[in-house]
Amino acid sequence: MPDNIHAIPAAAARAAPPAIAVRDLVKVYGAGPTAKTALKGINLAVPRGSFFGLLGPNGAGKSTLINILAGLVRKTGGTAAIWGFDIDGQTRQARGAIGVVPQELNIDPFFTPREALEFQAGLYGVPRSERRTDEILAAVGLSDKANSYARTLSGGMRRRMLVAKALVHAPPVLVLDEPTAGVDVELRQQLWAYVRQLNRAGTTVVLTTHYLEEAEALCDHIAIVNHGEIAAMDSTPALLSRLDRKDVILTLGADLAAVPPVLADLGAELLGPRRLRLHYRPSQIAFSTVLARIQGAGLEIADLSTQDADLEDLFLELTSRKAA
Repeated sequence: MPDNIHAIPAAAARAAPPAIAVRDLVKVYGAGPTAKTALKGINLAVPRGSFFGLLGPNGAGKSTLINILAGLVRKTGGTAAIWGFDIDGQTRQARGAIGVVPQELNIDPFFTPREALEFQAGLYGVPRSERRTDEILAAVGLSDKANSYARTLSGGMRRRMLVAKALVHAPPVLVLDEPTAGVDVELRQQLWAYVRQLNRAGTTVVLTTHYLEEAEALCDHIAIVNHGEIAAMDSTPALLSRLDRKDVILTLGADLAAVPPVLADLGAELLGPRRLRLHYRPSQIAFSTVLARIQGAGLEIADLSTQDADLEDLFLELTSRKAA
């Protein structure tokens, strides 16, 4: 990938419209008593150059939102723009500004990867002199399979072929819908290395995934969608800071039959005869106080570690709260 043509100075990026801007977006499927509202007035702004996570449980509305942006589903109400282009008033420019890697492996089994990329580039009107087919195939690790029929490729290779197809027109916004589903660990690492490279060069990346550890490690901004609404949206550090919780894991030098009463109000629980977990809120109790309580319990400590709340904890808290 050459130095990205979409990379822009930080000051200009702040002044420019968001990579994706969604206002009061509504989608209703069907009509009458059987109508189903998939999106309930969503508002979303994806900063240019960000690595943005769009997370939510199955049926939350993520795929509907992506399909509206990609021009595959008609919205019921609201507005949406990609790279400043309205998806209704400037349809051609908006679709040219986004590349979508779908969750489904929708490939023509009788095309080779090279043929598929050339055909896709033709659909987007990319002149032959500007096509980067071999470069993109090399970047996603498909050079040696460039002339093999797609039907002979493994699942992981087909997934990488979809990523390659989404890049033929050099879109400033790349949307990855569950891109590592069914991909082995090595291929997953290769894919993320390339996507990180694209993001560092200026491409805005939007990721949906059920691998929350991936999202926490990759994304600098995250929105959590639940029941067609935005349950939370912020930078990743700011979202994680909402969870005022820390765990202390103790490995004991001797078996423990029951939780010492002095530790009961710290949510102590036995994980085994020699392992004990404590929960506390850093905003309410200092770690030094927790240590003093542990010493007061007279426990023989062989090892001690702490664990902060993670994105999975926040995800479960927000989605289960809404369900309740």
